[in-house]
Amino acid sequence: MRNFQHVILGTGQATGTLLGDLLPTGDSIAVIEGERIGGTCVNTGCTPTKALVASAKVAHMMRRAPEYGVQPSGVEIDFKTVRTRMNAIRDNTGMTTWIRSAENVSLFEDWGRFEGPRQIRVGDESVTADRIYINGGARPRIPDIPGLETVSWLDNSRVLELTEVPEHLIILGGSYIALEFGQIFRRFGARVTVIERGPQLLFREDADVAGSIKDILELEGIELCLDSSARSVAPDDAGVAVTIVQGGDERLLTGSHFLVAVGRVPNSDLLNAEAAGIQLDERGFIEVDDFCRTSAEGVFALGDINGHGAFTHTSVNDAEIVLDQMRGGTRRISDRIPVYGLFIDPALGRVGLTEKEAVAKGHNVLKATRPMSSINRAKEMGETLGFAKLLVDGDTDQILGAAILGPGGDEIINMFAAYMYSGLPCGTYRKSVLVHPTVSELMPWMLDKLEPV
Repeated sequence: MRNFQHVILGTGQATGTLLGDLLPTGDSIAVIEGERIGGTCVNTGCTPTKALVASAKVAHMMRRAPEYGVQPSGVEIDFKTVRTRMNAIRDNTGMTTWIRSAENVSLFEDWGRFEGPRQIRVGDESVTADRIYINGGARPRIPDIPGLETVSWLDNSRVLELTEVPEHLIILGGSYIALEFGQIFRRFGARVTVIERGPQLLFREDADVAGSIKDILELEGIELCLDSSARSVAPDDAGVAVTIVQGGDERLLTGSHFLVAVGRVPNSDLLNAEAAGIQLDERGFIEVDDFCRTSAEGVFALGDINGHGAFTHTSVNDAEIVLDQMRGGTRRISDRIPVYGLFIDPALGRVGLTEKEAVAKGHNVLKATRPMSSINRAKEMGETLGFAKLLVDGDTDQILGAAILGPGGDEIINMFAAYMYSGLPCGTYRKSVLVHPTVSELMPWMLDKLEPV
């Protein structure tokens, strides 16, 4: 049995942040990884999908070129080159080399599983540590649909291994992963059908945001089946047959490929957490306090597996909180303001509370909206779909939340996040002088149009 001062279980993005601080100390560190180094973001998440989004946008803009007075000779998708570009960008050799070359790190490329308090079995060896950081991530949730096992269905990882564009991609789920892949492959030339069991896409978002996204996707020719559930799946001559129930009526969809994107589940069931005295909640996430500490002494849980955010930036922030706590700091999970993006085109950036959340919490909500079609920079770019929404507390003059659906929405939202952390009143933000011509320059002016919800 080998003892280390630190054991890191999993190599998602929180691990890089931890190692950045721990490596210079010279402490002994064990890193355990049963899959590809780098975790979801680098290998099957943010990096490859955003590379595909970029290629798909180029194809889309080439088709729109005549609107700008440019006559293209035609649009042809070279999917082999698309994949080559994606794979080059999602290369994880940098992190792999960094970990393997560190003198005080022992890399175990196998699965780790607890066999006692602060004791992990990895392969044929047991390791113990003074501090253990669980960064085990999550995986796609597999729905209980009769016949699913009879077809070669795709998840967010397997869809990246396709070597040709599907003829007709049927997608189960109407949230972030589903919509990003739906638009990507539609722009690559596939027919796309999305099945969503709820009455709107993106059930956590406000109805106006979800409705605008629905309009954008339908404008591109994506078929959206709302209030629909998959009753069964079966092989078909075309590839796959999906029987759905829509508005009480049964309907048969046939397609070449079937992508399941109905959420993710934590990998805590692979850890034998009970052997270490680690408590899980009813959904299987590892319970942590405000400093990412689990119920087991000296054991922390970071990233997707703790249920406090399912994003790379929240995982990295978890690691920062843990490191700060080690130094006697006071950074907490509860200090974090929710911020995220949906990387369809145009992108959605979201921060703080939604309108329905703000109202439910009893705030005196003031709201202002501005369509992208009224912003000169958006018109100049020919990117006029979507809108911006700003929510303010009428009693405190603090920004409660914002949604930017439009060109640069994923970047503009960071401006609002930074301002919310500053705690400054909106009156100060209104005085900002921003670069013209930009989309973001109009955001302070929205405060002139605030009205009660």
